[in-house]
Formats: sequence, C-alpha cells, structure tokens
Amino acid sequence: MASKSLSLIILLFLLAMKPKLSLGKKSGLATFNSIDTCWRRNPNWMNKREELAKCSAGFVGKMINNIGKDMTKYVVTDPTDNAINPKPGTLRYGVTMVPGKPWISFEKDMEIKLERALIVGSDTAIDGRGAVVHISNGCLMLYKVSNVIIHGLRIHHCRSQPAGSVMGPGSKLIPLSKTDGDAIRLLGSTKVWIDHNTLYRSEDGLIDVTLGSTNITISNNWFRDHDKVMLLGHDDDFKDDKNMKVTVVYNRFGPNCHQRMPRVRHGYAHVTNNLYLGWEIYAIGGSMNPSIKSESNLFVAPKSGSKEVIMNILDKKNGKGWNFKSVGDVLENGASFNETGSGFVKPNYSPEEIFPVESGKVVRQLTRSAGALRCRGGSIC
Repeated sequence: MASKSLSLIILLFLLAMKPKLSLGKKSGLATFNSIDTCWRRNPNWMNKREELAKCSAGFVGKMINNIGKDMTKYVVTDPTDNAINPKPGTLRYGVTMVPGKPWISFEKDMEIKLERALIVGSDTAIDGRGAVVHISNGCLMLYKVSNVIIHGLRIHHCRSQPAGSVMGPGSKLIPLSKTDGDAIRLLGSTKVWIDHNTLYRSEDGLIDVTLGSTNITISNNWFRDHDKVMLLGHDDDFKDDKNMKVTVVYNRFGPNCHQRMPRVRHGYAHVTNNLYLGWEIYAIGGSMNPSIKSESNLFVAPKSGSKEVIMNILDKKNGKGWNFKSVGDVLENGASFNETGSGFVKPNYSPEEIFPVESGKVVRQLTRSAGALRCRGGSIC
C-alpha cells in the first residue's frame, strides 16, 4: 500500500512538472490562441463588441483608449462610397464624420469599392465581425494617428490613386498625394492593432508601417497571393524608424507569397508563432541594422527554388547588416536559417504587452483561424 501511495505521489509530481501549453479553450474542433481566447469563447460577443479592445497583446498593448464614455457605436448599412461627400450609413461617413471614438460594425455582408483611400482617424475601431465585408480599390491609410483597431475585413485589389482631395477625420477635406495601392498603410502612427483580416492581390504592399510608426501588433491575419507582403520601415535614409517596434504573431503567410514577411529597416520586430507556407525569394528580410527576433515560427520551404528563410539586404552606403536571431523556429521541407549579428534580441514587453510564445510545433493549430472569421451572432465565433 505504501509503495502504491509513493508511486501516486511521484506521478502527480511529474504531471505538475510537465510543461503546459496555453492554447486557450477548445470549441468543437477549434483551438484558440492566447489573443482569441480572450473573446471568442463568449457567445454574446456581438453585444459586447468593445470587449475586443482588452484582448490585444504585443507592442500595441491594450486598446482600452478606444472604449469608454466617448465611444460611439456606428453601423454601416450602405456599401456605396463618395470620397468627398460621404452619405450617412456608409463606411467613410463613420470614419470621418462621427465624433468621439467610433466603433464601427456592419449590418450585413457587403462589398465596398472605395473611390479613394480611406483616411482613418485616431480612436477608431473598424470591426467586421458578424458580416463578410470586402474592401477594394482605395483601401486604408492611417496618418499620424493613434489607437486604431482594424479587425475582420477582407482587403484586396487595392489600386494606386492620383492626387486629389478626400474627406478626412473630423469632417475635414484633406489634399492627398498620389497613393501606391497599399491595402493598409501606416504613416507616423502609434498603437495600431491589425487583427484577423484577410489581405491579398493589391498593387503595392499589403501592410506598410512607415515614417516613425511604432507600437504596432499585426496578428491573426491571412496574407496570400501577393508579392511584397509587409514593409516595416520607410526607406534606408529615414532614421526615425530606428524606434519602431512591431509584433507579428499568429499570422498565416501563403500560399503564393513571394517576399517581405516582413522586410524590416532600422527598427525592431518580434516575429513569432507564424505559419509560412513557402516563398519565392525569401520569407524575412532587412537592412539598415534592424533587430529581428524570429521565435517559434513554422517555415515550410517551397518545393523548388530558395530554401533560405532570410535575406540580408545590405545597406546601400556602407554594407552593414542586421542582428537577426532564430529561437525555437521549426524548419520543414529543407528550409534553412542563417542567423546574423551578435547578441540575444529580446522584445522586453511590459506586463500589458506580454503573451505566451508557444512551441513552433503547434503553429498550425495557433493559426488555423487566421484571416477574417465567419462569425454570426449568438454563437461562439
């Protein structure tokens, strides 16, 4: 009897010492990652949309500045667009004409072809949950703003636009220079959370973080069918981007993504728990001495062509490289990873920014719901 008791104690001790995964709760076949666990288990999420603001992680921190007494709920009912005189009920009207902190949702499924770029103001949440929302042509621009959530949209076929005026935040006409056709472009903006969007087939990049933008989290997105996917850092000569901090987590890259997942200049990127389904040129690249921690990602190399994950894009002027470290990455199908630089690159997250990094072996589970979700009210999303 004593021997059995001792064996039971040892077994309990071993179970207690076993490493635990924090994949969240399961619903049916779905396994939620640490961000999704915060809200997707609640079948009443549609009536408590603003709770999403408390679920962000990484360098963006929590988005609680988007909620509170000044928050205004606005529902898009009209898929049309007028870049100069937006009609009530349209997306552009909600983004540019509604005062305070607009939390924008959509009445029904819709396809919105923006005439020109949509300039998103500070303290704005665009929440596509509960509808299938496609945005094309003009797409989204964030210029010197903060506290923005972009969630649950399908953004694609964004096209370059000539110079001209558009209605901007605060009901002000803004002269806009020629745009390149980015799906989401950040210029000098802070505290931006881009989560659970599906992005593909645009003329330039899918996400650009430039001109001193920082404290950004890009999570749970699905990037596919595109060449230059994500640019972090404006150009080699814009040194203010050295303060840039971006978290790239739980995203799915591919199929048919060629390069820039991301491509980093000057600043810091924590790239973790992402799924890479091949590449044509490289997966992650950089120049101007960025610091990049690639942690517990799953890299599945293409069947033919380049098997190397990274590309060290040398400084045009003096040939300097970067500080790029791989920690716990999983390499499949012959993928290889050439670390460069010296030292161990840490994100140094604050308590409100930190999240659990899971094993690269469970990345397929963590990213299985990447992209815009098909959520309907009254059920777990």
